[in-house]
Amino acid sequence: MTLEACTEILRQQDPDRFGAVLAAAPEDRPALLALYTLNLELARAPFQSSEPMLAEMRLQWWADRLAEMGGGTAPPLHDVLTPLWAAWGKGAADLLPLAEARRRDCAREPLAGVEAVVSYVDATAGTLMWLAARRLGAPMPARGVVADHALGAGLAAWLRALPRLQRLGLGLEGARIEDAQRLAGIARESLRRAARAYRAVPASAAAALYPGPRVPRFLLEVQRGNIDCFTETPEISPFQRRASLARLALTGRWWR
Repeated sequence: MTLEACTEILRQQDPDRFGAVLAAAPEDRPALLALYTLNLELARAPFQSSEPMLAEMRLQWWADRLAEMGGGTAPPLHDVLTPLWAAWGKGAADLLPLAEARRRDCAREPLAGVEAVVSYVDATAGTLMWLAARRLGAPMPARGVVADHALGAGLAAWLRALPRLQRLGLGLEGARIEDAQRLAGIARESLRRAARAYRAVPASAAAALYPGPRVPRFLLEVQRGNIDCFTETPEISPFQRRASLARLALTGRWWR
């Protein structure tokens, strides 16, 4: 097994993180590819069955493999787990919170308000960004900066996905426009806090903090009420995606 399967999965299903991986140092790319592909598999696991118990069993399978790897047991040959073991080894146990954060998705219940969304994004996008940043050399004192940036970027991604999440029963309870606007405001302020403290994060970790294309503009439009997140998913053109990733690669600037 090689990283080829992870590379193809990530390129097709998460092009923004795939592009960010290419901006990382070559020696760091295998760990990021394996981590981000695992994240996709964990996010998908709760939707592989409409029965909550079966969905949780699928998620538990991943959690069990991560726990075994943390104990020093190599996984069976697998497109994702084998490269993950090669790159993370026993450190795979540190990835368990990513699986635990997805358990609530198995029940297909909407999030009950702004605070619940913030907690969910912290546990998913926040955990993922910190794991990646830490692997790329971010020191423990930078954790608060990474958490702020992850919350802003994660809320933007969650709001972009909201039409699909609403259909799946995993969106926002009540579907109130003012809640989406409040979330956009929280995201913008979180990004501003991270930007003010960007020096706490080493340049080597820039690829881990890439927020995606056009995040500030999208959040501003949501906050102003110009985008209805419950029905609209503004399109990102290939040019906009390439330009955003080129900026990261050329300048290492992850903040706005």
